[in-house]
Amino acid sequence: MMRVFLETERLVLRQFTGADVDDLFALYDDPEVMRFLNGGEPADRAEIENQDLPAFLGYYERFPGYGFWAAIEKASGDFLGWFHFRPLRGHHTDDPELGYRLNRSAWGKGYATEGSLALLEKGFTELGARRIWAATMAVNLGSRRVMEKIGMRHVRTFHEHFDHPIPGTEEGEVEYAITLDEWRSRANP
Repeated sequence: MMRVFLETERLVLRQFTGADVDDLFALYDDPEVMRFLNGGEPADRAEIENQDLPAFLGYYERFPGYGFWAAIEKASGDFLGWFHFRPLRGHHTDDPELGYRLNRSAWGKGYATEGSLALLEKGFTELGARRIWAATMAVNLGSRRVMEKIGMRHVRTFHEHFDHPIPGTEEGEVEYAITLDEWRSRANP
């Protein structure tokens, strides 16, 4: 049974199932999709099937209302990628991280903005979020633009140590965030 988490004008965000391995592999195996994550290295199907997908499925029980959500285009039924909305280790459930990873065919069409805005609303109105944040490489301008479009503000630039840095790592990572009060004032100008 498909468990729908959220619907927007053009998207259905639903829980992942074991049947999503091939779609995840195709997403993770695209070097452009993964450029700012692992430098575009080829995906490992066994890792996706045995580690990534079980981790996605585990979120639904550990953190009700949070997790990784398959993004499906309503008009075609196509898998576009995923959104995550989750508390990270060391963060409270009222301070979740927002993220997204979409197929190249979905880039530039407003899907990341549309899905992210819907998750902000759900987080602030239904899940008790007080602050929602997102992070990416400083050089990932496309992702940063989405964060700005949804009302997030740049909080900090920071540098992490990576055993195998990829091009752009030297510029650091950026964190963006929006608080409940900021979201309310943006939603009701």
